Amino acid sequence: MDAFSWNTSFLALALLGVAALLTWLASIPLRNVSIVDSLWGVMIALAAWVYALAAPQTGPREALVLLLVTLWMARLSGYITWRNRGHGEDRRYQAIRARNQPHFALKSLYLVFGLQAILAWIIAWPLMAALAGQAPLGWLDALGVALWLFGFSFEAVADQQLARFKADPANAGRVMDRGLWRYSRHPNYFGECCLWWGLWLIALAAGGAWTLISPLLMTLLLLKVSGVALLEQDIGERRPAYRDYVARTSAFFPGPPRAAAALAASPADQKAGAPSRAGKVDN
Repeated sequence: MDAFSWNTSFLALALLGVAALLTWLASIPLRNVSIVDSLWGVMIALAAWVYALAAPQTGPREALVLLLVTLWMARLSGYITWRNRGHGEDRRYQAIRARNQPHFALKSLYLVFGLQAILAWIIAWPLMAALAGQAPLGWLDALGVALWLFGFSFEAVADQQLARFKADPANAGRVMDRGLWRYSRHPNYFGECCLWWGLWLIALAAGGAWTLISPLLMTLLLLKVSGVALLEQDIGERRPAYRDYVARTSAFFPGPPRAAAALAASPADQKAGAPSRAGKVDN
């Protein structure tokens, strides 16, 4: 990156820090740091718009990149906000809160909100490279858009299927193993991963090969940090029926269901694995 690009990048980081600070202040009276999840997409889209508006000249991908990232942000942030309404602080953040007492309200500024701002800044680097690149649109851009569309659609369908499943009281305590969830335990994360690799291909076409760290980091987060690994850390203990689902279903990459390694959970097991809040299904 040239000097101007670095200046623009740090300007974006500063604005993301302000957004994180304001959201942190809002979380204190709510005693709910889960609201940071709704901020994730907003921060990345904010960075993209800063890059576009602050640059003296953008390349031929400006409209394309801004459209893709704005659509992604609107859907993801809107869905997360709708999904989390009225549920209080997510179990994952409750565990973080418990591990970091006393004074978690203060510590969450850097443990949760500041960290999210830095991660969003790094993840958004391909958007900056794509916006700044002057190379003409080509086949890599087309491939990137195709992969983005696939990932976006895959994630949106998976989220819609899970939301509909949870909305039916008859499914309380049951494991969602229908639709896309029959082929992957986390099809929404798989779709998210695909669309970020698609955005990196667009950045690559613009000369931003160095931004490879972004999709690699996103994949790592989804698989090993805040995604699959964290969500499934103790779900088998809390919900025995989920163990059978794990035995026959791929964790991330979609694939045909495997033969169950054990007999299906009995009705008693399914009852034991029912969530404490009616209608709440972990997967």
